[in-house]
Amino acid sequence: MKILFVCTGNICRSPMAEGILRHKLDVAGLNDETDSCGFESFHVGDHPDKRAQAVRRKYGLDISSHTARLFRKPDFDNFDLIYVMDSSHYYNVSRTARNSDDMKKVDYLLNLLFPAQDLSVDDPWYHDLEAFEQTYRQLDSACDKLVDLISSSKKSRP
Repeated sequence: MKILFVCTGNICRSPMAEGILRHKLDVAGLNDETDSCGFESFHVGDHPDKRAQAVRRKYGLDISSHTARLFRKPDFDNFDLIYVMDSSHYYNVSRTARNSDDMKKVDYLLNLLFPAQDLSVDDPWYHDLEAFEQTYRQLDSACDKLVDLISSSKKSRP
């Protein structure tokens, strides 16, 4: 399975989620793939925000080599699941979608924890390091649930 996380600039929430999920997949012995992207071209080519990197390092992971990129139409073909962080990302992904099949792959990340509530992952960009910690906790919990779902789906296959 290939999973994509989408946020605004691809320098905070989505690369944190990508790093968290990649680590959890490795620990679980799963070979699924993950990536992240954004919609704000201003940050293309940038590495994650220093605060996002600091929080990830605190939990033993380095995301400093990540490079921000934009969401593209081929992402619908290249990924099985696309998780957005908030309503603006959902809107932007839906505007990019070619058809309803594309949108069947898209959901709010926090719907894994709070089904059908379409809650946003907190955007820490305008806040202090504690906001990045809070965002990390949200992402970590959602990624735990995602790994559980992936593991369960593989166990139920013949």
